[in-house]
Amino acid sequence: MDKAMWIIWLALGAVLIVAEIFTLGFVLFWFGVGALAAAAAGYFGMGVAGQFLIFAVVSIALTAMSRTIFAKYLPSHDGDRLKTGAEALPGKVGTVIGSSKGALNEGAVKVFGSTWTAYPIDDETLVEGEKVEVVEVKGSSIYVRKVTGKLPSWREE
Repeated sequence: MDKAMWIIWLALGAVLIVAEIFTLGFVLFWFGVGALAAAAAGYFGMGVAGQFLIFAVVSIALTAMSRTIFAKYLPSHDGDRLKTGAEALPGKVGTVIGSSKGALNEGAVKVFGSTWTAYPIDDETLVEGEKVEVVEVKGSSIYVRKVTGKLPSWREE
């Protein structure tokens, strides 16, 4: 069994590396590499205990090193994170397409091609065609304020 153990390590390494394709954590790859290192040790005649030791050391070392490298070079803070969807809306400028109505002065505002139910921050009415800036997003509604001053030409629709 000792002589054929390297084949088992080789198969385990291949399975772990292929399994990494179907996971998100990027951990199985390093354990697959560790299994391949253990297979190499077994092929050159090292005992089963030494193979397990090489597997554990290589796998854990590569996992630890990759985590520190990824933490250094990939964005991990909220400030560095790319904002998409509704969380990217605050600060963006939209156009009122439905005037204020109702007790809360709700209107409709189009921002980046999506129409949102909008409420003015300061109790002003929203007039169709005016430009407003998104201040906050709550649920499926946005809170806006009128844009003061002239917009840059590239922002005008």
